[in-house]
Amino acid sequence: MATRSRLEIPRESRRSIRPSYDPEVFGRISERFARFIGTARFLVYMTFFVATWVIWNSIGPENLRWDEYPFIFLTLLLSLQASYAAPLILLAQNRQADRDRVTSQEDRARDERNLAVTEFMVREIAAMRTELVREIKEILDERLGTDPKSNTK
Repeated sequence: MATRSRLEIPRESRRSIRPSYDPEVFGRISERFARFIGTARFLVYMTFFVATWVIWNSIGPENLRWDEYPFIFLTLLLSLQASYAAPLILLAQNRQADRDRVTSQEDRARDERNLAVTEFMVREIAAMRTELVREIKEILDERLGTDPKSNTK
């Protein structure tokens, strides 16, 4: 049974310690991020970053290296980047799918309207053709001097 609002019971405060965010802004940011990750520029930047990291930590001065050979910290950073990139890319894809669905529905509605208009125009042309043929027959019958009522065709 649904609970009804009672005036004698005060409402709970709707304040929350959770951060609030605008889903639309978050979606736009994720789309920009996903678009950037899918570019050659991003691949060049990441290649340069990883190559610099590996070269510095392999042949740089020993006292200035921060990540030795197995490059565990680099692996952690790349895993962290991938763990955030995947959901953001999925979010961007879902938003694109929603836009595609709306566009598809609009296209379908427009196509149905166009089909209805076309069918109406075909019926009008057929009616005009029938009327024109009837008028031509009447004119021919008048010129030939025959009685239009006696024609069975």
